[in-house]
Amino acid sequence: MAATFGRRQLGTVALGTATLGTLAAADGRDGQRRRGTSDAAGAGRPPLTGITDWARRTVRNMSLPQKVGQLFVTVVYGATVDTDHPTNRTEYGVGSPAEVVRRFRLGGVIHFSWTDSLREPRQIAELSNGLQRAALDSGAGIPLTIATDQEQGAVNRIGEPATVLPGSMALGAARESGAANRAARITGRELRAMGFTQNFAPVGDVNVNPENPVIGVRSFASSPELAAELTRSQIRGYQRAGAARNTVSATVKHFPGHGDTSVDSHTDLPVIDHSERQWRRLDAPPFRAAVDEGTDAVMTGHLKFPELDPSGEPATLSRRILTGLLREELGFQGVVVTDSLRMAGVHELHPAEDVPVLALEAGADQLLMPGDLSTAIEAVTDAVRSGRLSERDIDRSVLRILSMKDRRGTVSAPLVDTAAVDRTVGTSRHRRQALRITDETVTALRDDPGLLPLRAAAGSVFVTGWGETTTAALATEIRRHRRMTETLRTGDSPDDRLIGEAVDRAGRHDVTIVLTNGAWRESGGAQRELLRSLSRADTPVIAVAVRDPYDAACVDDIGTWLATYSYREVSMRSLTRVLFGVVSPSGKLPVPVPDPDRPDTPRYPFGHGITW
Repeated sequence: MAATFGRRQLGTVALGTATLGTLAAADGRDGQRRRGTSDAAGAGRPPLTGITDWARRTVRNMSLPQKVGQLFVTVVYGATVDTDHPTNRTEYGVGSPAEVVRRFRLGGVIHFSWTDSLREPRQIAELSNGLQRAALDSGAGIPLTIATDQEQGAVNRIGEPATVLPGSMALGAARESGAANRAARITGRELRAMGFTQNFAPVGDVNVNPENPVIGVRSFASSPELAAELTRSQIRGYQRAGAARNTVSATVKHFPGHGDTSVDSHTDLPVIDHSERQWRRLDAPPFRAAVDEGTDAVMTGHLKFPELDPSGEPATLSRRILTGLLREELGFQGVVVTDSLRMAGVHELHPAEDVPVLALEAGADQLLMPGDLSTAIEAVTDAVRSGRLSERDIDRSVLRILSMKDRRGTVSAPLVDTAAVDRTVGTSRHRRQALRITDETVTALRDDPGLLPLRAAAGSVFVTGWGETTTAALATEIRRHRRMTETLRTGDSPDDRLIGEAVDRAGRHDVTIVLTNGAWRESGGAQRELLRSLSRADTPVIAVAVRDPYDAACVDDIGTWLATYSYREVSMRSLTRVLFGVVSPSGKLPVPVPDPDRPDTPRYPFGHGITW
């Protein structure tokens, strides 16, 4: 039986009837010098709104190099602000994060684990303060945007001891806007305590294509309405997560919608063939909700949308999409930030040095992670001096960026209290809230043998399948229920010997719990064979999809299936509470699970979920 699913057809989706009239007007202006025709207020453009007095005063006193520097957000390497890191020297010609900020007059930095920036909360806060001092001392006296992608779930840049939550699709299963809001408030408060000012979340993409390799569980749902509701709730949570204005900026992504693709834009340029009406019905609702809610920022997607822009340009470089759709049709007045300019999807048609200028011409404000920062800054500066870009349009972008910083309290309070980090990050209160939220996400898809909840007779439990830390975390939680437990991690491609060992060990226990991750994919054949082999043993089997719920349709021989949408420890804790009847499963599928042999037919429909 084939275990991969074809594209989910869109023919049953109700379509809207609007047209792209505003884009024709945007195209007409492309015959002029694209950004060089505006006046100080932006002739031919909607008047700027939401600009703070501080931003206006500051821009008037900035030099062109200072303005251009504000457009860029990039990585710096090292755990402390004065760390001499070899990658900084390779990429930027200076050693420490502070030197990078000062040399390039950066508007912002973004942190990842691979930049050696995210070791533990107090270290992060101290690094944030050091970077802010470097920015404030670098000339214009403007604090930094300090950003990361703390989506939670599959994309979780900062782990324990920070509070970890199960992510977007799990929140979609909970069907509770209040839970999504609380999750964002927890994350937002903890990020701000560590010095972050912008979170590149939530994901507004509607995951209508199960084959999507890059979004998947990062999306709330396949339903535009549910995705819109939860996107709105999370934006409210992030941007109202702290006292007064001391909050983080939300950034909804990836406009105009990355949900229906089977290509990863990190490595290639996806093409989405939705019509204009399908875009409005399927992709636009979460972004429209985000704009209505007042999101500070929108991130672009590196993807072609031929029906929205037939030029072949990716959305990041498309004036029809960023200015025509996002600015003029949806009315967005905040900051447009590109996805990483190091990703392959944005470089298919243009050399790297042209991409930053093209993004600004299209309507972007923040330029994220150019491959060569010096070259990118030089290209933008030269474009202004040659007249290709207007300095007045650069001013508009800088005004948006500075106003975002001012609104969220970065200007009035750029530094954080490092001694207070432990009173906010990973507190017992936040952890209790996270567990209550996660309890609402576990979804029971089938239990034909009636194994659940586990009874006292199940005194010995065998835990096997995908994930070394995940199987270990589940076993630890099961032991807290006074059950004998044995663990065997088989990974994502167990060989015959390992499958045989798992079957042998299962026979020594009262029940087997097997975790899967990607078993439904073509590459998941070994996981499917593990499931079939365990089903033929005498020991009852419970299978749990710890990422994509699509695993639940890939092996019919397993009669009990649950989905957690997340392999994080908090999800294993809630899973255990469901297994032993401490809480009842209340999650409902936020996406349909297709039949592997008939991809247009759901094996488990949207909204499915059983309880006891």
